[in-house]
Amino acid sequence: MTKPETNKIIKRRSIIIIGGVLTVLMGVMLFAPSVINANATEITVYMSPDCGCCSKWVDHLRGAGFKVTTNDRDRMEMNSIKLSSGVKSELRSCHTALVGGYVIEGHVPANDIKRLLQEHPDVTGLAVPGMPMGSPGMEGHYKDNYDVLTFKRNGETSVFTRY
Repeated sequence: MTKPETNKIIKRRSIIIIGGVLTVLMGVMLFAPSVINANATEITVYMSPDCGCCSKWVDHLRGAGFKVTTNDRDRMEMNSIKLSSGVKSELRSCHTALVGGYVIEGHVPANDIKRLLQEHPDVTGLAVPGMPMGSPGMEGHYKDNYDVLTFKRNGETSVFTRY
């Protein structure tokens, strides 16, 4: 075999190998997000479709690795969801979520939800009452101090985290 023929064979093989490697990489890029997300903790969020801060909080959860399902509800439906979930009026905010058997009310940071799911305390859930500035989804020009509270159906609360 002559040198030019050998070079052609080497070039063809290189092209085939590079094409194969690129094909594998494309497959990984296409399917890796679904495999990674398959292990994500699922959370269901009940919210108003018109609420910008609720949408931002959902983005915050997704950015923290949660697999979020949203359910749009009007104000009357939200009140019944909160009531049936054991969220007392003094703990309420604009959205309510369900995850791992717990209720999450308001702008609770994703890290606190993860901690709740790891520690498994005997509570109904976590709440950030109202809509404090600086909480996830309520970012702005200033930041309020606020507490993330645990709560039970009997109305008992305690501080889970202070910000």
